[in-house]
Amino acid sequence: MPENKTTRTDASVEEFLASVPEPRQSDARELNTLLTELAGCEPAMWGPSIVGFGERHLVYESGRELDWFDIGYSPRKQSLTLYVGEGFDGYDELLARLGPHRTAVSCLYLKRLADVDREALAELLSRSIAASRSA
Repeated sequence: MPENKTTRTDASVEEFLASVPEPRQSDARELNTLLTELAGCEPAMWGPSIVGFGERHLVYESGRELDWFDIGYSPRKQSLTLYVGEGFDGYDELLARLGPHRTAVSCLYLKRLADVDREALAELLSRSIAASRSA
């Protein structure tokens, strides 16, 4: 089986965030503070550009196994990419309240935090963490 390319590293989250250009850096720092509080744990780097919180071992029906985070984000050039679960109770309603966003499989894309409903975002992230930890 191929090895997972995105694994937890010992790289510094702070150094990574300091390297992100503004205005994306401010959003990433705000998101980092929120996720640290919601997840109840310190962030870690996963690969060169993903900040993850928590850790779990996944085994797929195919037999593929990997270690992954409970929730994470990456401050990419085009958008903030949040790695969240989907399909949990209230997911669609929270997305409807969130404001401008795009989604793809387990990814939520935001242009700027200033454009979204912070209460809906916090609830969405909190429920995603809970769903991830109960799976």
